Amino acid sequence: MGQFKVLMTLFFLVLVARSSSVYSRQNFPADRKATVQTVNLYRNLKKLLNKGIMFGHQDDLAYGVGWKYVAGKSDVKEVTGDYPAVYGWELGRLETDQSVNIDSVPFAKMKGYIKDAYKAGAVITLSWHLNNPLTGKTSWDPAAGTVASILPGGQKNDLYKSWLDKVAVFIQSLKGSKGELIPVIFRPFHELNGNWFWWGEKYCTPEEYKQLYRFTVSYLRETKNLHNLLYAFNTDRFGSTDEFLKKYPGDEWVDVIGFDIYQRQQGQAANQQFVKDVDGMLTMVEDIAKERNKIAALTEFGFAQVPDSTWWTNVLWRAVEKHKISYALAWRNAGAKPSGENEYYLPYKGQISEKDFRGFYQLPQTLFQKDVTKEKLYK
Repeated sequence: MGQFKVLMTLFFLVLVARSSSVYSRQNFPADRKATVQTVNLYRNLKKLLNKGIMFGHQDDLAYGVGWKYVAGKSDVKEVTGDYPAVYGWELGRLETDQSVNIDSVPFAKMKGYIKDAYKAGAVITLSWHLNNPLTGKTSWDPAAGTVASILPGGQKNDLYKSWLDKVAVFIQSLKGSKGELIPVIFRPFHELNGNWFWWGEKYCTPEEYKQLYRFTVSYLRETKNLHNLLYAFNTDRFGSTDEFLKKYPGDEWVDVIGFDIYQRQQGQAANQQFVKDVDGMLTMVEDIAKERNKIAALTEFGFAQVPDSTWWTNVLWRAVEKHKISYALAWRNAGAKPSGENEYYLPYKGQISEKDFRGFYQLPQTLFQKDVTKEKLYK
């Protein structure tokens, strides 16, 4: 009888160990050495899926329509009285030692904005429209062979590593009040199935893209010892699960999955098509996220100048309301262009969709900064 009890105890311990192992895999980011705050963010983002969708905005604190660098100002806050829950920022030109990024935001100011958002309990995501290391031109110079040139053994691999060194220095400088590294969702090489970037569909093979993504993550994670990053993989519009996963680097390299999408046309038919497209793609992304234990998101979206007065509640919300996604990031309110025309993707005071955006804000399932502050995502 005593031997039977011993065997049963051992059997129970094995079951506990196995279940604990599975639990840890399900509740831990791809980086097994992730900082406490990064692990907490990852786990809380998953919990928050049951409460609603965080709303995000690119460059929100830096500028808007008719203003730049006004402390505390935000087009989102001007309209709703609250800030976004997610703040998107851009690293492009950091690699070439510029003091401002491709959107003319000084990196020194960006650092301050990121620290402010973290202090408020909001989420930070970084994109990187890095120059073409083979040609020296911009991200939008899609020369064939660029990706191959920066992989290990390639002629530009050392240059690319020097660029990653600069990214690492910037990310390591992002610290909270107690000296802890601020967790960031890093979103490199996005819209990979389009043909406008040098890492795009036509300009590298699936294996080359996977190698690039893995090398980038490995270099930051292992060589530079950065453990405050969650990694996002996102396509542009896609038509099938197979297309979405065609260049997917593997579960051990990714935490967040999503896609970017913009509405280009006005009218009822265009609205219906946008709802159908977003709904269909989110369904596929959610299924992939569930199967692979990832966090689904609408990583970038917009409708330039929002010409539809009820677009937020009648189009965007209809497209996303059935889905459990972590966040939806609207593109930037760049303001006046050289042509004199304003570029914006969110309403500002007096814009035609301002009232409807407030209605969108008031929906119980849309989460803004005040909502996520209460959630204490980093604890």
